[in-house]
Amino acid sequence: MNKFEQLGLNESLLKAIGDLGFETPSEVQEKAIPLLLEEDTDIVALAQTGTGKTAAFGFPLIQKIDPFNKQTQALILSPTRELCLQITNEIKLYSKYIDGLYTVAVYGGASINDQARDVKRGAQIIVATPGRMQDMINRGMVNIKNINICVLDEADEMLNMGFYEDITSILSDTPRDKNTWLFSATMPQEVARIAKEFMNKPQEITVGHKNSSSANISHEYYLVNARDRYEALKRLADANPDIFSVVFCRTKRDTQAISEKLIEDGYNAAALHGDLSQAQRDAVMKSFRGRQIQMLVATDVAARGIDVDNVTHVINYQLPDEIETYTHRSGRTGRAGKSGTSFVIITKSEIRKIHAIERIIKTKFEEKPIPSGMEICEIQLLHLANKIKDTETDHAIDSYLPAIFDILGDLDKEELIKRVVSVEFNRFLNYYKKSKDLTQIPGKGGEVPTSGAVRYFINIGARDGFEWMELKDFLRDTLEVGRDDIFKVDVKEGFSFFNTDAELADKVMSVLNNIQHNGRKINVEISKNDGAKNQNRRDHGGRDRKREGGFSGRREGGRDGGSRDGGFRREGGAPRGEGRSRRDGGSERRSDSRDGGRRGEGRSERRSSGGDSKAMFDKAKRSRRS
Repeated sequence: MNKFEQLGLNESLLKAIGDLGFETPSEVQEKAIPLLLEEDTDIVALAQTGTGKTAAFGFPLIQKIDPFNKQTQALILSPTRELCLQITNEIKLYSKYIDGLYTVAVYGGASINDQARDVKRGAQIIVATPGRMQDMINRGMVNIKNINICVLDEADEMLNMGFYEDITSILSDTPRDKNTWLFSATMPQEVARIAKEFMNKPQEITVGHKNSSSANISHEYYLVNARDRYEALKRLADANPDIFSVVFCRTKRDTQAISEKLIEDGYNAAALHGDLSQAQRDAVMKSFRGRQIQMLVATDVAARGIDVDNVTHVINYQLPDEIETYTHRSGRTGRAGKSGTSFVIITKSEIRKIHAIERIIKTKFEEKPIPSGMEICEIQLLHLANKIKDTETDHAIDSYLPAIFDILGDLDKEELIKRVVSVEFNRFLNYYKKSKDLTQIPGKGGEVPTSGAVRYFINIGARDGFEWMELKDFLRDTLEVGRDDIFKVDVKEGFSFFNTDAELADKVMSVLNNIQHNGRKINVEISKNDGAKNQNRRDHGGRDRKREGGFSGRREGGRDGGSRDGGFRREGGAPRGEGRSRRDGGSERRSDSRDGGRRGEGRSERRSSGGDSKAMFDKAKRSRRS
């Protein structure tokens, strides 16, 4: 007996479920479906990505729709057009035996007039992204004033993308006596605020613990130098020959650059980010679903809505700024009851972020060393041997065997095996035989060592149009390093200071001392006061501990610490250029983060004395004159 029959679903839905091959409901489906069918109630359902939430709200929603009434009766809001289309397709599959039930997808990047025309034909269910839905309401193209049910799917993602105002405006346009069903993987404050403001005594369904990670996912981190991050990514891929993965980067530029490097190095990779057209995105996802792409390199915004089974690994090439985002990333693997692995590649300055994530997801990370070159060679050799053993022989080759025997007949069995294996294996051996050890060793007790931090003086500052965030972006872009590789940025009127890890010192000195800014030669020197000495005190006379060193020790690394959760930066909720889209991934706005700092600090040399400033002031003046 199909267990879905015990949940109270009607024959039309059960027939569709049978066609789809569903037999056993997931935990969230077992809890949500009977409740939503039996009661007219508001609910908050917390469950990880990939646990079957669409069916959990889709089945009872369809059963409650009157197909003979052509008015819009239900609205489903989702964060991205990919997820919007995915939900729409699934609702259509679930309802295919219900005559007269019509579902329309409303999302950005397509004709708004065509969508409005489809709705007016009699769409009982609208699946929409918040930005496009708000546009249609403002233009009078849709009427949701009489709906009975509103579903907020991936609510935390929508709010993290900056849709709070759109969602509250849309909900204000719906009747107060409707039922609101909120489904989310995590429960941040913004989601709780929506529930409190727009829901009536909602019942709560929780699968696992709030904000926790799926039990099917193992979490591992690998500690490397910043300059070895890409090499570490390749080794992790080579150490897992059957990898089918999503690789997460923070920015569109990094996503494109990493995917291009992987392709150049012979990996089946592709990029997925907001600068791609819809046709390009569809082509990439089609190739990924067909497993023609082994490593999909994506931004968090572009990856929302990816629903691909059997992803073996999620690789965090860079950690996200929001802890909740890590939960969504890792949820791309370990779906439908299968196991998966989440890799995190970090530098030593990011160890505290791992501890912050552990507290939120209630799961411990396992620290592992980056595989050595010889370990990878052994893994690849055994993988190749098993692949040869398991290969089915195509008898179409029989006609060519005499010629092949003429060529290889003089080789004995051992020599033949060696040569066959070497055809594929030699490239790994040649590449890795002189490879170095990439793994870094953290400080005692897992604390971040500070002795490796180097502090620099640079002869540009507020007078050159820089505030600390703009200078950090300028340095990051010029040096082509990650956002976390530049920290403790302190901007003065005519000069500034910043820190990097020691391994970047040669690059900083060689690159920055050979460029100009606005026609003036840049001068960079290593400050006599290193970053370690300034960890818990100010450089300028020791008057204000908050300006460098972490807000009385609560934050990590001065200006780069954004959150009291172990220094996990918020930066306005998303990295620059990503995740703050207000119209379905179209228009973007820059994060207003200050990395935990305060606007206006350090703008005037008159406010500072002692430390680095006095020692370098004359150098800056001489440089400006030159």
